[in-house]
Amino acid sequence: MASLTEDIREVARGWRWTRRPLTPRSAEPWAPPAEPREFPTAWARTPAVRATREIIQRYVFKPLVWTETEPTVEGLDHLEGLRPPVMFVANHSSHIDTPLILCSLPRQWREKTAVAAAADYFFDVWWRAASTALVFNTFPIERAGGKRATTTARKLVEEGWNLVVFPEGTRSRDGWVGRFRHGAARLCQEYGMPAVPVALRGTYAAMPRGRSWPRPGRLPVSVRFGPPLRLEQDEDYRSLSKRMQQSLARLWDEDGSTWWDSMRRESEGATPSMSGPDGPRWRRVWDSTRPLPRRARPKAWPAR
Repeated sequence: MASLTEDIREVARGWRWTRRPLTPRSAEPWAPPAEPREFPTAWARTPAVRATREIIQRYVFKPLVWTETEPTVEGLDHLEGLRPPVMFVANHSSHIDTPLILCSLPRQWREKTAVAAAADYFFDVWWRAASTALVFNTFPIERAGGKRATTTARKLVEEGWNLVVFPEGTRSRDGWVGRFRHGAARLCQEYGMPAVPVALRGTYAAMPRGRSWPRPGRLPVSVRFGPPLRLEQDEDYRSLSKRMQQSLARLWDEDGSTWWDSMRRESEGATPSMSGPDGPRWRRVWDSTRPLPRRARPKAWPAR
């Protein structure tokens, strides 16, 4: 029995538990290119799994996130009159961004929405790939770019699925918005689908990078949907990508002030940048970790 136990331990020590490359970083420039791998996620969109996911999101994740944070959701009226497929484009600074967006959507939108996730992080081990695909209907995106990076996304759009995409490609390291990649705008141009900007505020303060659970205190977070953007005549994907960033910046400004003030600043070209203040990284992180001010709750009875 002792010999069998030792054999099992020896096998476990030598077993590859992940798909991470074995090549040392110093030797990567001379390593042969890795063969493309396909990550099957079609099972996550079968009727049985979709029903299971709705139960998990509605009765587990939404109560959990709404208990650990204090979300405010605005702008869902912009979805009225839209027909799938739609591209939801959002800034990204926390692991709670995805459940916040999905649980904020009405059921008829949520159950037909898939989320783009980095293949080298969420799909490098089977348990993480399976769990995220089950709970959030994720599909892999290669951060390196190229046509293969959006193969699954194209199939989903052709099947009528809405997509949630974070054009930055990764979570922000300091809570501010980084450079946008053009994959989302390319897809919108190719398929003529509208892009709905989604501004997320307070998520970095509530659950910054490196944390596996929101900070205590039920910090306020905000999810604000904006008017859909459509490709204009003779417009290319670069221009559309720039308009996505500008629209997110105006939504961000609106969430921190008022709709009127944000529109006035936009007309004057004075919309605050989402890239944050200039200065050392510690100062930028300090600014972005300050919690949002709590919003006054509406009174049950008007004052006389």
